[in-house]
Amino acid sequence: MPSPQSAPFPSAAQAALLFVALFLCEFVVGAALRDANGWLGLNIMQIGVLSSVLGNGCVFAVVMHLQKLTYRELFHQSASSARATLMLVVPPVLLLVPALLLALTSVLQLLTLLVPPSAWEESYFSRMADGSVAAVLAVCVMAPLLEEMLFRGIVLRGFLRRYSRWQAIFMSALLFGAAHMNIYQFVVGFVMGSVLAWLYERTRSLIPCIALHAAYNTTTLLLADRLDAITPSRLLWAVAVALLAALCGVLALRAMLVPRAARGTPS
Repeated sequence: MPSPQSAPFPSAAQAALLFVALFLCEFVVGAALRDANGWLGLNIMQIGVLSSVLGNGCVFAVVMHLQKLTYRELFHQSASSARATLMLVVPPVLLLVPALLLALTSVLQLLTLLVPPSAWEESYFSRMADGSVAAVLAVCVMAPLLEEMLFRGIVLRGFLRRYSRWQAIFMSALLFGAAHMNIYQFVVGFVMGSVLAWLYERTRSLIPCIALHAAYNTTTLLLADRLDAITPSRLLWAVAVALLAALCGVLALRAMLVPRAARGTPS
């Protein structure tokens, strides 16, 4: 790790302030869009998507300028080519999605029994899964892209240069979960954030992270109303297939993603 004098941005405290700045930007942009909605004609989801895009754009522009960081460095810092990462790493990464979906769905079902969601939370989750173009765009495209750029591309990137490997992974996952501001998405965010952080630490590329994030969100959206209708026999087959796919994916990733220290690359 670098010495304290050369400790890079962000620290844990700076990352928390970065999220506060992001939320404030999104709030201000959202308020402006709602005020102008008389002639824009946008619904709640459309305003939310635009607020997220514009708010993140403001924060990214400032941070990347101050850090002298290019989008090429942000998205793919690895010595391997982006094409090789896309062709070789992404396919086994996608094999993890069924197991993650089944595991997290089971945990969330138990959690909702212990802590029933409020009326506001139920309304929020319903809007996110209503099948509208804005909802699909927000969940399947904008969230994976913008969240990976921020949480892995900027925050985890700095954490890995400032803290030990597992400290960086744990803290970034914790912040990723907390940023969703409800217990249900916190659990999903922490688990997914840990997997995504490990993946970024091994590849130094946002390409597989965005692919996994987008695939998980899209599958969740497509199966939101279908999981409860699965019969016990089909569920057993689904679990078996998911575990087999995850095993194949993990073995392939372990074979390809040798620890960086073993390759002579500084952590």
